[in-house]
Amino acid sequence: MNAAAAVARTHREQWAWIVATLTKRFGDLDIAEEAAADAFATAVEKWPADGVPPNPGAWLTTTATRKAIDRIRREGKRDDKQRESLMLHDDTPPEPTGAIDDERLRLFFTCCHPALAPESRVALTLRMVGGLTVPEIARAFLVRETAMEQRITRAKAKIKANRIPYRVPAAEDLPVRLSGVLAVLFLVFNEGYLATGPGTDPVRRELTGEAIRLTRLIRALMPGDGEVAGLLALMLLTEARHTARVSAGGELVTLTDQDRGAWDTALIAEGHRLVRERLATGEAPGRYQVLAAINAVHTSARDVRDTDWSQIVALYDQLVRLDPSPIVALNRAVAVAELDGPDVALAAVDRLSGKLAGYHAFHATRADLLRRLGRGPEARAAYDQAITLAGNTAETAYLTRRRDQLATR
Repeated sequence: MNAAAAVARTHREQWAWIVATLTKRFGDLDIAEEAAADAFATAVEKWPADGVPPNPGAWLTTTATRKAIDRIRREGKRDDKQRESLMLHDDTPPEPTGAIDDERLRLFFTCCHPALAPESRVALTLRMVGGLTVPEIARAFLVRETAMEQRITRAKAKIKANRIPYRVPAAEDLPVRLSGVLAVLFLVFNEGYLATGPGTDPVRRELTGEAIRLTRLIRALMPGDGEVAGLLALMLLTEARHTARVSAGGELVTLTDQDRGAWDTALIAEGHRLVRERLATGEAPGRYQVLAAINAVHTSARDVRDTDWSQIVALYDQLVRLDPSPIVALNRAVAVAELDGPDVALAAVDRLSGKLAGYHAFHATRADLLRRLGRGPEARAAYDQAITLAGNTAETAYLTRRRDQLATR
């Protein structure tokens, strides 16, 4: 592996661990982030000439630790006694411990603290835990880079000013924190599953993998919570399809056209087991449990023609009662198209135009329904709008091909 590839891989795999380690030691997210970024910049400069070290993660953590100490000395951020303590501390960090590692969970809970605004929690988590750059996060939020930089800076400042602790909450505090934490995990997973921005990979498995890892840890803390189990099942059933989602040419492959033989059967089995366990409790399901059940129906069908669309529509009816959002209504319309026809679905979709005019999936769904109804010029215009708004490279390639096919008919 060449130096550039080694840096990229280590960043994907160990950024969060390095930031978490530095945050634990120095108690300052700003110092931790800057020192980690400086360490990776040093690796980009030195590794091509000196070679990739035997333990890249430890090398980067040691380098970042020294850079953090240099910054503290330079800026006088600690008194003499604290600086002396830092200097006496062994600069050689322990080796990353692997998949289950509480430091990243502590970092995650710090980034998701309820004192922060919801959009700040997601942005900070994507930066600190996910390792996304500020431009990437800005694209995901559809805001300017300067605005996103300010949002993240303010969030870190608030953590420091409010002395938000770097720890996993006590057991009695977890239920209060849970809803916000699960929402952030879901958004982090979605950013990996359908990554935004023209300069990123269409699927970012380091993000989906980290979201699943953290959700497993939350489940270990709260094994009886239905929504934690539901979110984990939803992630597993979605992740199971990742190898079939993008073609060799870099184009999105829709669920209808995916090679189901390429799906990960172990992840599907685990997801189905979680869904069955929740159904067996007889408790009323929450949003994530219903979404998981919808995905369980999809992944139960060996052929798309075997899909039980009536069950999927019934589950969406249940989901609409829990989450009456226009996006849920849009997804329900996709299922209705298979059950009642594209004309019925299009009428439902068009009723959402005032709320989803800026959402690419709204236009992509309309385009597909119009195509199926033989309304080519209208479908082409809808594809154009979807292409303009889509940020995922694989999705853009798919939509472009579908639009161009209309011109040849």
